[in-house]
Amino acid sequence: MKKFILFLIGLVALLVLIANLGPMILLGLGIWLLYIIFKKFMKSTSTGGKIGWVMLGLIVLSVTISNIYAVLGIVAAYGLYVIIKNWNEDEKHSPDPAKNHDDPFTNFERQWEELKDF
Repeated sequence: MKKFILFLIGLVALLVLIANLGPMILLGLGIWLLYIIFKKFMKSTSTGGKIGWVMLGLIVLSVTISNIYAVLGIVAAYGLYVIIKNWNEDEKHSPDPAKNHDDPFTNFERQWEELKDF
């Protein structure tokens, strides 16, 4: 049952990620353009050039802010990563006690810990 719920959550996260792929690309492009505009603004020596870079920066900033829903896609991508990472964790970390009961190495480790306590 737990794997089925993880599968459904992963499917929803994948759909959200695919739906927000375009805004995620535009958000990244907008942030990159804002960085370039800021660097050009700092290098500009004339007042007219600085005003032009500020106006262009405000236009790019408005486009970038309109793609803020891409953050949902980033959260969905992270959620999908966590689900895929933890998919088989229950099987790896829950050893069968009946299977390890006759294992000599497990018994040795248990007895060694008991001896160390004395």
